Formats: sequence, structure tokens, C-alpha cells
Amino acid sequence: MIERQPHRAMIKTSLIAGGITLCFCMIGLIEAFDQRFIISDMFTLGQLLLFSAAAVAGFLTTRQKNLSTVIQLLYGAIAGLLTGIPPFLLILLTLWWENIRQAFINVSPGLIEIITFGRPNPVVGGLLLILAFVLIGLLGALFGLLPRKIRSVLLTGAGWTIGTGIMSEIIIGILRSRLSSVNMRILFGNIGLQFGAFVVLFVLITLFSFWWQRSGGEQYHRIRTAMPARQMMIFNRITITLLFLFLLILPSILGIYLSEIFNNVGLYILMGLGLNIAVGLAGLLDLGYVTNFAVGAYIMALLTSNSAYGLSEPISFWMAVPICVMAAMLTGFVFALPVLRMRGDYLAIATLGFGEIVRILARSDALKAVIGGAQGILQIPQAQISGIMGQIFSTIVTPINRLLSSLGLGIISADGGTIVFGTPPQLYYLLLLACLLMLFISQRLNNSRVGRRWMAIREDEDVAAAMGINTTNAKVVAFTLSAASGGLAGALFAAKLGSIFPHSFQLLISINVLSLIIVGGIGSIPGVIVGAFALIGIPELLREFAEFRLLLYGIALIVMMLIRPEGLWPSEVQRRELQRPTDDSPDTAPYGSDLDVPMSA
Repeated sequence: MIERQPHRAMIKTSLIAGGITLCFCMIGLIEAFDQRFIISDMFTLGQLLLFSAAAVAGFLTTRQKNLSTVIQLLYGAIAGLLTGIPPFLLILLTLWWENIRQAFINVSPGLIEIITFGRPNPVVGGLLLILAFVLIGLLGALFGLLPRKIRSVLLTGAGWTIGTGIMSEIIIGILRSRLSSVNMRILFGNIGLQFGAFVVLFVLITLFSFWWQRSGGEQYHRIRTAMPARQMMIFNRITITLLFLFLLILPSILGIYLSEIFNNVGLYILMGLGLNIAVGLAGLLDLGYVTNFAVGAYIMALLTSNSAYGLSEPISFWMAVPICVMAAMLTGFVFALPVLRMRGDYLAIATLGFGEIVRILARSDALKAVIGGAQGILQIPQAQISGIMGQIFSTIVTPINRLLSSLGLGIISADGGTIVFGTPPQLYYLLLLACLLMLFISQRLNNSRVGRRWMAIREDEDVAAAMGINTTNAKVVAFTLSAASGGLAGALFAAKLGSIFPHSFQLLISINVLSLIIVGGIGSIPGVIVGAFALIGIPELLREFAEFRLLLYGIALIVMMLIRPEGLWPSEVQRRELQRPTDDSPDTAPYGSDLDVPMSA
């Protein structure tokens, strides 16, 4: 039906795009994003969002392959025209309805100024808006007619360049002490990239992407595959060593603000790696994971706090961490017992109930005498290394720090044989150590017999049981080990803030952790890291748009499900599951061949 009447599909798509643009305008998204420049004093993130729907609508018109090139370009222009009609009608409505803000508070004069390009006559500005939408729809159709490889190269260049412009304020803060004021003015304006720098960066990234796609990637792959096993091992070790050294000096490059963002991302990486065991490997949908996070935080507070709720003789942070992890594992074990026979949605609802029970108990007066109720627990000391271990670390760290300080860099300092993890750059190292430890454990579990049992249960629990796998024990182990990482994250969270309150353990934390696993790639360890940076790091960098955070989460999840359902960095198993070959295509590897579990498992 669509191929016989392509104009109907074009009209439908264009009106949907126009409706989306209108919604962005009326909820205040365009005006809020207009505060962030991509090209200094020329082009903003709000304008990019305003015109993006028209470009997508024009691009989608090229999916009708039975039309001539001229007709497709014409359809692209018409798609842009139809996309611009709803915002144009909004401009006319503001002229007729003077008190429109009583019903739609975000339809402000600032919004009208944006979509009319600041013209004194709104009608003239609206017509210019329509013309701009037509041109952008035409460009979207022209882009769709390009070969796929060319489109990929251009998208790569545009994405990285636009991202650099959006994050220019952060980049300016990093480079200000390392570049002269003249060079800074050449690259950046007050906010955003200079136009010349934007063009040069786009061209360079596009050329590099084109070279990599044409020959660079193949040459790199050919060199790696031609390496003997010993050389490959040496190469991998050198790469890991350089990456580790870079991570060590990263806080001195980032500064306090970005180090704090990395710390928040690190906490979610810890929780994501733990939840990935239950959800990604074993297929157990746990919506109460925040419970483990809360248990770890409260146990750390009770054991180390100097307040009335702490011990009469508080113990050190390092002695409390194993207890927090064990307490979280015990919680995971206890919560796993009632839900062993549940699957799918019922399991999710049950774990959600557990999470809400713990949150309500933490806020209630029933446990106020023990954990402080709504007032929380204060005076939690910072993590530190002192005594003999502090002197040993001080001996190691001090000369390295002097060497790096001479290069304009530096790592954590040690004063008087005591290392205190108080500031964000110092806490970064503590979280880095925890993340590396959990990464090692997760990798070992992923490649072990236990991990294969979990993956077999995830695929089909009945078949796994028929193969001899004790599904009950496997589920209990998955819940218990998954809780350990959450408890560790909670312990670090309590030491990081110095105080904890019940409102810090909302259901939204569980949703965020589950979302980053889905976006990154279910069952993928690198996907957890990528998902944490995508859903936690980027919103932290765009803190001024916090009121639209949940909206952006929803949009990101919908786009991921439509465009890349396997995730940003999926595991090989997940990639094959969601991209299974068709019947007429050769199947080089049998589906699920790497999930073979011996009968004696």
C-alpha cells in the first residue's frame, strides 16, 4: 500500500514530524536547549532540535525506491513544508490569542523569537521558518540519496563535531590552562566552537572516518590478525598498561567538576556490573536493585559514623567495606528465596515490592532509633589510608607525583603518611579501584561454567533444567553475587557524601541502572560502561536541562529499541539473537552454539 501511494506515507511522516516539533516547542525544550551554543553566536542546540525533525522527514522520503530522483527531492521539500506547518500555526495562534501562556506556559516570547528568527513581524518570521524547513527537508532527501557509506562518514563527522560544540564549555575549562588565550579565541568563542574551527574539525573527522572505512580499518585488522600469538599478547599488555596510566593521570586533566561526574558514573558502573549478572547473564529482571545499594550505604554509616547512630567505637572504612558487601550479599540471598519460582513480569513486580519495602522502612519511625529515619545518618568519615600502609603508599606515590607534577600533571598526594580520599579527584582513585576489581570479577564470571549456566537459564529455563543444570542454585548465586557489587557501591557512596538519607535510595536508581544496561547492551560488560557514560555522564554534563532528564531517557530508549535494539556495545550472543540470519542467507554458526552446557553441569 505504501509503494502504490507513496505520497500518503510522505504526508503521514511529515505531519508526525511536525507534531513532534510542535511538542518540543510547547513543552519548553527548544527554548531551554537554545541556551547551549554549538557554533559560537550562530547556531544553538535548540535550533538543531527545532530543525532535526524536518531533516528526518526529508530523509525518510527516500525510502520509496520506485520513485525518480527528482520526485524524491520534491517529496523531501514537501515533507519539510508540512513539518513546518504546525510551528507556523503556533506563531499565528499567539497573534490571535494574547493570553496563550495561561494555558501553555512554555509558549513564551522567547520561544516565538527563536522560531521567528527574531523578526519584528512574526508572520514574516514564520514564513522564513517555513522556507528553512523546506530547505532542510530537501537537504534531508538529498542526504538519503547518497551512498550508505558516504552517509555513515558524514554522520560520524557531524556527530563528533556537534558533540564537541555542545561540550565546548567543559573543553574550555580543561584547555584554558594549557593553551594560550590567542589559541583559545581561535578555537572557541564565549560558548561554542568558532565557525572556522567547526568547519576544520568536521572536515578532519570526516576525512579520517573516510580513510578508516576505506582502508584504515582493514589494515589495522590485517596487522592484528597477522601478529603471532606472543606479539598479540605483548601488544594487548602494552595497550592495557597505557590505558591504566592514562586513567591514573585523568583527574589532573579533568579537574574537580569533571572528576565528580566521573565518580557518579563510576558508582553506576559498579551497580550496572552487578545488575548485569542477574539481568544480562541469568535473565532475572530485578527492579529492586536499589535495596543492595541502600544496605551497603547504611551498614557503612552504622559501622563508621561518629554520630549517635554509629558504634561506640567506630571501625575504619577498610574494615567496614567487606562487611557491607557481605550484608548486601545476605540481603540478595534472602530476597532471592521467595521469588525462585517466579519469572518475567512477576519476578520484576516482586523485586520492585522488596525495593519499596526497604525504602519505606528506612523512612518510617519503626527503625528511626537504629538508622535515623527520615533524618538519616551524619558524620560518616572519609576513606583514608594511614599507619604503616599509609607510609608505604606515600613512599610509592610521592616520587611519581613529583615527576608528573613537573609535566603539569599529578596524582593523589600523600601528606604525613596519610592518604585521604576526600576531594572528587581523590575519590576517583577509590572508585577506579572498585570498578577495576568488579570488571575483573565480571569478566571471570562471564567466561566461567557458572556464567554459561546463567546464560542457558536466560535462554530457556526448562531446557536448562532438562540439561541437568540446578536452576534453583544458579538463581540464588546470581542474586547473591549481583548484590555484592551494589553493596560495594553503597559503601563508597556513603563515604563519598559523608551522610545518607532515605530519599537517596529511590526506585529511580534501579530504573537508571537497568536503563544503562539496556542502552549499553544486555549481557555486555563494555556495554555497561558505555551505557553509564551515555545515560549518567552526558546528563550530568548538561545539568541545566535536568527537568527534561526523564524525557531524554524515554527518547533514548525508544530510539535504541528502534534503531539499535542490541545496544551500543552488545555482546556477541545478544548481537546474534537480535540479528539472526534469514532463511535464504547462509548460517555460518549455529544459533546458541556458544551456550553449550555439559549434562553434568
